[in-house]
Amino acid sequence: MRIGIVGATGYAGSELLRLSADHPDLEMVVATGETNAGRRVAEHVPALAALYPSTIFSSTSAILETELDVVFLALPHGQSQHLVPGLLERGAQVVDLGADFRMKQAADYVTWYGHEHVAPALLATSVYGLVERHRAQLPGATLIAVPGCYPTASALALGPFLDRGLMAPTGIIVNALSGVSGAGRTPSDRLHFGRLAANAEAYGLLTHRHTPEIQQELSAELLFTPHLIPAGRGMLVTAYGRATSSSFNTDDALEVLHTTFANDPFMVVTEEPPTLKDAVGSNLCMVSARVDPRTGWIVAMSALDNLIKGAAGQAIQAWNVSTGRSETSGLPLSGVTP
Repeated sequence: MRIGIVGATGYAGSELLRLSADHPDLEMVVATGETNAGRRVAEHVPALAALYPSTIFSSTSAILETELDVVFLALPHGQSQHLVPGLLERGAQVVDLGADFRMKQAADYVTWYGHEHVAPALLATSVYGLVERHRAQLPGATLIAVPGCYPTASALALGPFLDRGLMAPTGIIVNALSGVSGAGRTPSDRLHFGRLAANAEAYGLLTHRHTPEIQQELSAELLFTPHLIPAGRGMLVTAYGRATSSSFNTDDALEVLHTTFANDPFMVVTEEPPTLKDAVGSNLCMVSARVDPRTGWIVAMSALDNLIKGAAGQAIQAWNVSTGRSETSGLPLSGVTP
């Protein structure tokens, strides 16, 4: 399958380049990066030099001038919606890593992203690419909206309990820690070493754009607070919700997780709380849970690599399923340790 990667110079786009090179059915034909057009991939990302020694980044317009089977879009929010209609008209399958087609209500883009959606009719046709929860909807999908890293980690931790009515759908608290790569490649004051090192910072208080995405996926009301920490990769979510039964306990909670994810190759249920580094380097998501009999709260936890299961790996996983391929094809099942 001939693929194009738009926004290949960013962290998620670079990860798509790396992972697609190991996929037996993907042939990378064009990689775009507007500000780096004309530059070699090996110069911009030396880690990819052996895979792409002579490949040169193209301008974004090249994606509409090349015959492609699949286009992966790894662009800042608000940009992919301008390209997707034209790509679909050309017969290409689109896998969008941005937020432009994740929400089903166009009004949410005005409220949370501050702009009108330019292709609202496509919101109804896009398939949310969280395989563990939408596997049945993915086969044959022509437009896949890849979930964000925070919504992925949150939904996989909380979903098994909310889906079964074991957790109250209101008053949920989600605290999340993310490695700095989640903030993207563009430099900013908050990403300077002197500010970031030995520091931790909550951001997007009350208004983070992933809030409506998580709520839509879980059909629940929650308060989401992300934190930036001095780590390159990794994500750790600790979420809290009220148990609906006083008899529900930790053993029950772990059994729910084991049952839910029994047939999901990238899900690992752990007895001990997962750590931020456990899944780094892999497409795995580690989950665990506790139930506090004193307060009646369920504590749901998850850890993943924000650039793989939270972005590029998830995109390829969803594409694999959409085309009837092995779900694990081209994706790492083990992390990097230490």
